[in-house]
Amino acid sequence: MEITVHSEKEMAQVAAQILEIAGERRKFAFYGEIGAGKTTLIQSLCRILEVDDYVTSPTFALANVYESPGGVVYHLDLYRLKNTDEALDIGIEDYLYDDAYCFIEWPELVEYLLPEDVLRIKITFLAESSRKILLL
Repeated sequence: MEITVHSEKEMAQVAAQILEIAGERRKFAFYGEIGAGKTTLIQSLCRILEVDDYVTSPTFALANVYESPGGVVYHLDLYRLKNTDEALDIGIEDYLYDDAYCFIEWPELVEYLLPEDVLRIKITFLAESSRKILLL
C-alpha cells in the first residue's frame, strides 16, 4: 500500500490507518533517510496508543520504553550500531519476540532477526513537506 502525506497533521491520520492495517501485528520496521519522518510517524503512532511520555528518537540510548494503557511500547533506533552483535548485546530479541508494540528505526542491520509478520514501512521524500509512505 502506498500513501502520500503532505503535512505533519496528515501523518497523524496515516498513523491511525497503519495501526488498522497492522491488525494484530505489533512489530514495525521503519526505513528512510535521515529526516524522512520516521520519528514523526512513530510519535503519531504512540499518541494513538495513548503513550503519555514525550516520544523522541532513542539515537543515543538505542531503546526507549514507554508506558501506555495497553502495555509497554518499545522504540528502538539502531542507527549507531556497527554490527549484529551489538544488537544482540542490547537484547534485541527480547524486544522483537514479546507481545508489546515495537517500533524500530534503521532495522537494516537486524533484518534477518525480524519476525516474519513485521510491518515494514518505507518513508521517502517527495517534496519539502511531502512524503511517500509504503507499507510492505
